[in-house]
Amino acid sequence: MDQYSPRDFHALRWHESVPRFAAGADTPRAWLERCLETIAAREPVVQAWATLNEAGARAAADASTARWREGRPLSPIDGMPIGIKDLLETRDMPTEMGCAGYRGHFPKRDNAAVWALRQAGAVVLGKTVTTELGGSHPGPTTNPFDPARTPGGSSSGSAAAVGARMVPAAIGTQVGGSIIRPAAYCGNVALKPSQGGINRGERQATSQSTHGPHAGCIEDMWQVAIEIAARCGGDRGTPGLMGPAVPPAAARPERLIVMETEGWAALDAASRAAFETLLERLQAAGVTLLRRRDHPLIEAFEAGIAEGRAICGAITGWENRWGQRNLLDQDPEAISPRGKAVLARAEAMTHSDYQAALARREEAQARFIRIAPLADAVIALACPGPAPVWSGDQPGEPLDPRPTGDFVFNAPSSMLFAPAVTIPLLAVGGMPVGVQVMGQIHQDARVTGLARWMLENIDPISG
Repeated sequence: MDQYSPRDFHALRWHESVPRFAAGADTPRAWLERCLETIAAREPVVQAWATLNEAGARAAADASTARWREGRPLSPIDGMPIGIKDLLETRDMPTEMGCAGYRGHFPKRDNAAVWALRQAGAVVLGKTVTTELGGSHPGPTTNPFDPARTPGGSSSGSAAAVGARMVPAAIGTQVGGSIIRPAAYCGNVALKPSQGGINRGERQATSQSTHGPHAGCIEDMWQVAIEIAARCGGDRGTPGLMGPAVPPAAARPERLIVMETEGWAALDAASRAAFETLLERLQAAGVTLLRRRDHPLIEAFEAGIAEGRAICGAITGWENRWGQRNLLDQDPEAISPRGKAVLARAEAMTHSDYQAALARREEAQARFIRIAPLADAVIALACPGPAPVWSGDQPGEPLDPRPTGDFVFNAPSSMLFAPAVTIPLLAVGGMPVGVQVMGQIHQDARVTGLARWMLENIDPISG
């Protein structure tokens, strides 16, 4: 593959075609056929899709074409081809969750977000590959910019399908880092909403799980998210995603807090240098940057997230263990050896361990709230450098605990319930490295506007 450059790469952008649909110069059916041509060319290597429903997609695109021709589209995303992570139920395709124990599972009903997308006229093209049960065991998907590397996880197929220009948007999910990190590795923009921002439907088992869109541009990312929320709202007991019905305008930040996390010390020199250069460009544009040494509240915040990976892992492991144990009791081969190792660690926990992890999460959230008056948002790397090379498990060798990459830079937004937007502003070694903007809970629109300003005004770094 050619080396990736955030300045030169042109992702699919649905919103740019909307005026052409209205004028009759293009149609959703023609758009879909172009996507299918790209899938036919690239899928043998990228392997982003668990299932495709081409006949159903063509029928939906034809219906959308008729609505646009008659001047009555259901929404600005009417006709948009979109992928759905294979953890979410779809009435017309199986939901196998990348797991042997769910092979052939076909509940024939829609997840709330999928239902909302159909109501908005979107074309649900297929199910994208997920890691096993949304955990650490990889599926077959490769990085669209280097097939020797991982696309990230657990939203592997969603990230790769957008990065490979197969579709303009796809739905992912995140518990620890599963929206933001794969988007960062694949050159996408993506929104990890405030906790509960998009209705999870049947996916309510874990307290940190969220749904969010991957896309080729900020405009499509926001439009997909807000069209879903407008129809099915957020999780029970939450206000859901809040913001305008159109993408938020670009807004220049006055002050940003640079978040290091526990991953900073191990960051490779090239990625750190690229990020520091980006920070210099922000300062040159008039943005004030604050770091941990600049204020005791920021130092206290960094200390509060210093073991974010362990806290997220403990909470999610405890909350998932009941379902995974039931699956294994039905079939000892239902879960991979890597998945079994994660379950064993969770089953070694006590209720007191879980309570302690919850307390640490709550304290970190309180520390995050305390830094709110200091700046407009937080900026950080969205992944610890380029996507790692992954050649598969080797016989006789210990299992790599993180074959889809380290979620060290993503644990904070998950445990803080905070919205985060990742944007493709860096390339290191010819591979994408994302940058994220994170805000206080329910500030999804605000961080989207800040991220949009950066994309439009800060020259990206290529290396």
